Amino acid sequence: MKVILGSASPRRSDILKQAGIDFEVLVSDCEEKITSDIPSDIVAELSLQKAEDVWEKASLKYGGGEESEIMVIGADTIVALGNDVFGKPADREDAIRMLKMLSGNVHQVYTGVTVITSDKRLSFVSCTDVIVYDVSDDDIAAYVDSGEPMDKAGAYAIQGGFAKYIKEIHGEYNNVVGFPIARLIHELKLNGTVM
Repeated sequence: MKVILGSASPRRSDILKQAGIDFEVLVSDCEEKITSDIPSDIVAELSLQKAEDVWEKASLKYGGGEESEIMVIGADTIVALGNDVFGKPADREDAIRMLKMLSGNVHQVYTGVTVITSDKRLSFVSCTDVIVYDVSDDDIAAYVDSGEPMDKAGAYAIQGGFAKYIKEIHGEYNNVVGFPIARLIHELKLNGTVM
């Protein structure tokens, strides 16, 4: 089966490679439409939109009856602190604002995943609680100035320079990196789908 990751995220690609999954990337360019303000619903909606868009592209690209051998995986990740939802920061000030809010608090990282094959659709949301130590304003500024947070939901990378400020997590680590690979494999097995 040809596995297609509907995401340009290098972190998602790295996680799939580490799991030994052979795949190619085909990126969605659909306009994201959010109809909810509930974090789990937001990522579920966005992962479905991305997967459907990539499914259409993949079906055209690999037409001629091969659709049954295609699996498209769409995903979206956000960070939530109470009612505040954080995607990727718009600029330096936005990144600083996010990190100041996360400092000394417990927040959630939600990733919605949608898998589409010719005969199945599978969607789930994975949530991991992340507890952050108090981080000084100077440390936040230095971290933001490193450039690392600028393309990350919540303005940090748990696998990067921000790791030293993470007190603990509850849930799947790779979900915080950007893709809950263990949950994906588990869900596919439960649904009788083989990659």
